[in-house]
Amino acid sequence: MKLLVTGGAGYIGSIVALQLLEAGHEVTAFDDLSKGHEAAVPEGARFVRADLLDAGRLAEVLAGGYDGVLHFAALSLVGESVEQPGRYYRANLAGTLNLLEAMRTANVPRLVFSSTAAVYGEPEAELVPIPETAPTRPTNPYGGSKLAADQLIGFFAGAHGISATSLRYFNVAGASGALGEDHEPETHLIPLVLKAALGEREDVKVFGTDYPTTDGTAVRDYIHVEDLGRAHLLALEAAGEAKPGEHRIYNLGNGAGFSVREVVEAARRITGRSVEAVESPRRAGDPPVLVASSEKIREELGWIPEKPSLEAMISDAWNWMRKHPLGYEEG
Repeated sequence: MKLLVTGGAGYIGSIVALQLLEAGHEVTAFDDLSKGHEAAVPEGARFVRADLLDAGRLAEVLAGGYDGVLHFAALSLVGESVEQPGRYYRANLAGTLNLLEAMRTANVPRLVFSSTAAVYGEPEAELVPIPETAPTRPTNPYGGSKLAADQLIGFFAGAHGISATSLRYFNVAGASGALGEDHEPETHLIPLVLKAALGEREDVKVFGTDYPTTDGTAVRDYIHVEDLGRAHLLALEAAGEAKPGEHRIYNLGNGAGFSVREVVEAARRITGRSVEAVESPRRAGDPPVLVASSEKIREELGWIPEKPSLEAMISDAWNWMRKHPLGYEEG
């Protein structure tokens, strides 16, 4: 198939683009490089530097004839979204609208959307792991903008016959060969812990040690980026068998989650280096446990994580960071 990957120069988008190429597909990576890196675009993929808010350029690209779109391009920093809600809705919702309009005009039949389990907000304890039927109550503009995009996709698919799938997940970790995680600023726990192991940071903050969990620290969901990518490929294939206009939603999770202390201890074991963990007060709005269920996608699409362990995720991320201490700047 001929496929467009929006956000194809980003962490997840670039690795999915590589997996698509390895599966024999023709890939175009579409990215404005505001967060991504041109060096991350895999060899063999065509690269288009453009913004989803540029509706004319987007329509021009899709007019080339595509079989499907995998949509990763988005702003995703929760704190920043609280400070700049308009910017987040413009990028995440208006950008998605432009994409859908261009897909409709060009008769592109399939869409896989990289959504987020943040659309569920802070679920009740009895709803963890979070099922797809959980109420959607986002607590910040990032989650709100992604939920709005999710809803728009559902309405648009029904009206115009696009087969669409939204995948909702929390934290992604690990690396894939020469491709890894390089964000500025970095807000994700695993790369922050590994930066401390590399000596690039003095310490890592542990926000809250009095949660009602096994070790008192917050528990979060982590999925290996390669496993996440495979879920997108399965969803793409399934979209070809779905009824036109159908919008499927799947949560992706590891089922149990890992605590902050578990992440830090695993990083110490794997790197063989000391990591200073500084106990800090809880952050407002941080629930004790956030884990998504993946039962539905396992049953319906046969998705089975091949690297579910924390050790595999941290080891792959560590290997990539040691080879790329300056990220993609180093080449």
